[in-house]
Amino acid sequence: MRGWANYVSLVDVERPLEALDGWIRRRLRCVIWRQWKRPWTRRRKLLALGLDDPRAWKSAGNGRGAWWNAGASHMNQALPRKWFEQQGLVSVLDTVKRA
Repeated sequence: MRGWANYVSLVDVERPLEALDGWIRRRLRCVIWRQWKRPWTRRRKLLALGLDDPRAWKSAGNGRGAWWNAGASHMNQALPRKWFEQQGLVSVLDTVKRA
């Protein structure tokens, strides 16, 4: 991510980089949702990430696809931007601003 951010650091436009950061986080949420294959696993993981029990159970068994769930509010609450920063995800926009 840092190398790619340095490649596009000549761009002065922030909006596309914000959108790219958001898309990357949504894609990672999608991958995480797919890794939690079963509704019981999804419920358990959402509870561990701080969702309350009724909402976690309703979200885990909603039957919608991974991409839809990755953009839903329950995943944004469970896996916020701060969580990705703690995991070490580098923001393209922040890297470009520092350069």
